[in-house]
Amino acid sequence: MKCIVSLFLLALQVQILTAQNSPTFAEKLGYPKGAKIIILHIDDMGMSYDSNLGGIEAMTKGVANSCSVMMPCPWVPGFVHYMKEHPGLDAGLHLTLTSEWKDYRWGSLSGKPQTPGLTDAEGAMWRGVADVVRHASADEVETEIRAQVDRAKTMGFEPTHLDSHMGTLFATPAFIERYIKVGIEYQIPVMFPGGHNTLIAQELKNTSADMQMARVIGKKLWDAGLPVLDDLYNDSYSWKPTPDIYANDKKLQAYKTGKYMDVLKSLQPGITMIIMHCTNTTEVFEHISDSGPTRRGDYLAMIDPALKKFIEKEGIVLTTWREMKERRDKIKTQNPKP
Repeated sequence: MKCIVSLFLLALQVQILTAQNSPTFAEKLGYPKGAKIIILHIDDMGMSYDSNLGGIEAMTKGVANSCSVMMPCPWVPGFVHYMKEHPGLDAGLHLTLTSEWKDYRWGSLSGKPQTPGLTDAEGAMWRGVADVVRHASADEVETEIRAQVDRAKTMGFEPTHLDSHMGTLFATPAFIERYIKVGIEYQIPVMFPGGHNTLIAQELKNTSADMQMARVIGKKLWDAGLPVLDDLYNDSYSWKPTPDIYANDKKLQAYKTGKYMDVLKSLQPGITMIIMHCTNTTEVFEHISDSGPTRRGDYLAMIDPALKKFIEKEGIVLTTWREMKERRDKIKTQNPKP
């Protein structure tokens, strides 16, 4: 058994090294060879007032520079109105197929008659990814994705990219296929790590077969005229400091800033999206979720001047989905298909 595991690990290392020796998607977009390019991305905009407040402050007063919106949630209008008053924010759709909290819930935009497989006994979306996989068809998933894109466009919100709340759209090959399909059809960039995938492979313990499939999908997106990530970091939710750190904003900020610095030090060249959940928690948020301290830590890290100085010192370049799409479109214009 140990021999088999060792072979898998060796194969994975070979896959990563091969990808690292190939041109990165960052290079293809015109960034310098060897450059470390990052998107500091905030999930869950529109989920609550506190989420909007923290996300906006992390982007306007801190170093975070991108976000995505949960279209079925009640505070979406508040964030979209803010965007219209402050144009230029990099905001995509956090495609939402689950409603995970106990008392604070939302339903599908497509509605139960169209997508009964996305609806639980309370009339909301299922709480967990496994329940969505168990009950919903790929057709229902696509219907709901389209409904969320349609609501954004109806509100005058043109999303810069698509991504997936709780990773539900990565749960099955059929869901991934519909996610990619809609992005290509609308020509909206899709969050998908299709490059060397160093950090995400470590996090998810991907096999070489998984890595190869990811690169095939990455090539498909690139060939369809969309930008592609080289890597993804999505593990900050697992950072668990001691209770005394959670209870003190200064300690929490120092802890989270240090953790993000460690991630940034580990980056390989290419475009890496780093996911976080910035929330400026009020007394209300504890009635939504017990994740408030974790989310508050992300918010405090993003507004920490020490993190900004570190990024500048390391020579790390910030980019956005909007900029990546502009670069990809320029390449298409310069090299049109025959």
